[in-house]
Amino acid sequence: MCHKICRVSKYVLPTALAVLALGIAVAALPARAQEWTRFRGPNGQGICEKYDLPARWTSNDYQWSLELPGIGHSSPVAWGSKVFITSADPKTATQHILCVDLKTGRQLWRRDFPAVPYHLHSRASFACATPAVDADCVYVAWATPDSVILKALDHEGRERWSRDLGPFISQHGFGTSPMLFEDLLIFSNSQQEARVPKDKTPGKSTLVALNKKTGETVWEIERHSVRVCYTVPCIYRDADGKPQLIHYNTGDGFYAVNPRTGEILWTVPEVFRMRTVSSPVLAAGKIFGSTGSGGGGNYVVAIDMSGTPKVAYTIDRQAPYVPTPVARGDLLFLFSDKGIVTCVDADSGKVHWKKRVNAAFSGSPIRVKDKLYCITESGEVLVLAAEKEFRELGRNPLGERSRATPAVCNGRMLLRTYSHLYCLGNAGV
Repeated sequence: MCHKICRVSKYVLPTALAVLALGIAVAALPARAQEWTRFRGPNGQGICEKYDLPARWTSNDYQWSLELPGIGHSSPVAWGSKVFITSADPKTATQHILCVDLKTGRQLWRRDFPAVPYHLHSRASFACATPAVDADCVYVAWATPDSVILKALDHEGRERWSRDLGPFISQHGFGTSPMLFEDLLIFSNSQQEARVPKDKTPGKSTLVALNKKTGETVWEIERHSVRVCYTVPCIYRDADGKPQLIHYNTGDGFYAVNPRTGEILWTVPEVFRMRTVSSPVLAAGKIFGSTGSGGGGNYVVAIDMSGTPKVAYTIDRQAPYVPTPVARGDLLFLFSDKGIVTCVDADSGKVHWKKRVNAAFSGSPIRVKDKLYCITESGEVLVLAAEKEFRELGRNPLGERSRATPAVCNGRMLLRTYSHLYCLGNAGV
C-alpha cells in the first residue's frame, strides 16, 4: 500500500517539555547488554554509556586482529559473543559474510554468495551496507544492477530466507543498511530517479518492512528519493511511547511513518537540495539530518518536535555530508568530511567550538561515555573529549585506510579497515 505525503501531523503532538524529555531519553536507550545490532548501534545513535575505553593505545593492546577476505566499508555488528561483518571481492563482487568469536577473534563461519560487479564511485566498495542482527539471525543486504538482495542467516550461518526486491539503479553504488523494529526488518530501497542514462529506466524508490522470520512483505510505501540516498531510519517515541519511524531523503524531505503499518504520520518536505547519506540523530527534542555532495554545499537541518514538526534551524558551515553526527545531552558533534569538527548547542544551533583536525572522514563518529571516536580515511582512530571545550585525547593508527564506523559490545571496541578487523578492550569483561 502507498500513502500520499501530508504536510502536517495526523494527530496532535504532546507538549514541548514532554517531547523534549522523551527525545533525549530515546537517544540514549540501551539495548539488551548493549549489543551493537545495526549501523551505529542502538537506535542508530552511535552511543554507548556502559563501558570505559582508552583514548590512547598501541598495537600491543589489541586483543586480536583478523584479516578479512576482500575489502569493504561496512561496519561490524555484534550479539552476545558473536561479531558479524561483511566484505566483498573487489573484482567479482562476491559477497563474504563472516561470524567471528568476540573474545578470541576466531572465525566461526563464513558464507560466500556470488554477485555481479558494476560501476562504483571511487570511494565505494561492493560491501558498504552494515548488517542488522538480533537473537535469531543476521540480516544482510547488497545489490547488483538486476537485484536488491536481502538475506537472513541464523547464528550458525544457515540461510533462513532470501528476497530479491528487483533492479537497482544508481550512479555511485549500493550502501543502504537494514534495521530492525520488533518483528520487522525495515529497509529503504532508494533508487536513482533523475539523471538516468537514456538506455535505462528510472528507478522506483520504496520504504519496505519485511517479516523478519519469513522475509514476506508486511508493508511497502512509494518514496521519491530523486537520487539514491543512503539514510538508515531510527525510532522516535512521543510522550505516550508511540513509535515513529524517522527517515529522510532528497525528494520527500523529513518524514515519520508508523513502523507497524506504514502509515505516513507527518512530513517536512523540500528541506534537502542534495543527496542524503547520513542518518537521523535525536537530541534536545529535535531530529537532525544532513545533505550534501562531493562538491560541497552541505548543511544540517534540525526539526523541532515540540509541536507540529517544523524546521528549527540549519547549519551550513562545515556541515557533514557522509558522516552522521553524534550527541551528548544538548551537545551535538559534527564531523565534516574534510576534517572540521564542530560542537553546537543542539537546542539553539549555537556553535561552542570548531576545529580543523587535519583528517578526512567517511565513517561516522560514535560516543563512548565522555569520549568521541571516529576513524579517519587514512586509518587513524581520532579520540576527542565529548565536551563543551575542544580537547584532542588521542590518535591511534590502524595501519590501513578505512571508511567504516566503530562498534562497541561487551566492553570491546571493534574497528574495521578496508581488509582487517581489530578488537580493543578489556579481556576480562
